[in-house]
Amino acid sequence: MTIQWFPGHMAKARRQVTENLKLVDIVFELIDARLPMSSRNPMLDDIIHQKNRLLILNKADMADELQTKRWIQFFQEKGHKAVAVNSLDSKGLKRVTKAAEEVLAEKWERMRKKGLKPRAIRAMIVGIPNVGKSTMINRLAKKNVARTGNMPGVTKSQQWIRVGKELELLDTPGILWPKFEDQRVGAKLAVTGAIKDAITNMDDLAIFGLNFLETYYPQRLHERYQIDGLEDPIVGTFDHIGKLRNIKVSGGDIDYALVSELIVRDIRNEHLGKLTFDFVEDYE
Repeated sequence: MTIQWFPGHMAKARRQVTENLKLVDIVFELIDARLPMSSRNPMLDDIIHQKNRLLILNKADMADELQTKRWIQFFQEKGHKAVAVNSLDSKGLKRVTKAAEEVLAEKWERMRKKGLKPRAIRAMIVGIPNVGKSTMINRLAKKNVARTGNMPGVTKSQQWIRVGKELELLDTPGILWPKFEDQRVGAKLAVTGAIKDAITNMDDLAIFGLNFLETYYPQRLHERYQIDGLEDPIVGTFDHIGKLRNIKVSGGDIDYALVSELIVRDIRNEHLGKLTFDFVEDYE
């Protein structure tokens, strides 16, 4: 399964991010708590360089809580301040401002020594598509100031947004990178919804999801689909799930396309529980 998605507006956004770095004090790098490494754009390190950075693990409510704690510790050991949030219900959002103040403490102290008055933190928020940037901004601002949507590619331009007296945020479009060196990264992004379904193969995503679950969360497969392992060939598992959910076409045959959609939808909608797709031990 080969997945690539790098629309023209992303290339433009990359240039704009580079140009506007000088306007901000800190970069908020928003990543998906379910895939804390796979949802990090490797191009950003080259773009951001030494600029102050805060890693925000969004959608923490959808991720394996134990794994999220391990990832926060991992990033902090690497020298990056990290916080976990759920922007949909504002859980943990107060930590964002507090963490940003901690990251910028030395800079603020230098400004005070120069006699400069305190001002709002100017932050640029970056991340891949559908990671929840606009939703988080709206929760921080306590009003709908940024467009949101449950699909990648909603934000197409940059905009400044005032968040109380503490923050001024520069929103940016989601930026993917031109080529996934590891196609498993592309599969993880696709199965969690960061890449448009129109350019993916739903059957491949469903198979990837089932294999992942069998390896890391086998109990979830048993609880949801009443199976203890995948059949070989895997079409037998699709037959089982199709019969279990009565997903059939006229004539009684299994509708494999709908079974694939069901599996992917179950993963995205937490019907298989809270899942994390990246594990710290694979990156140590």
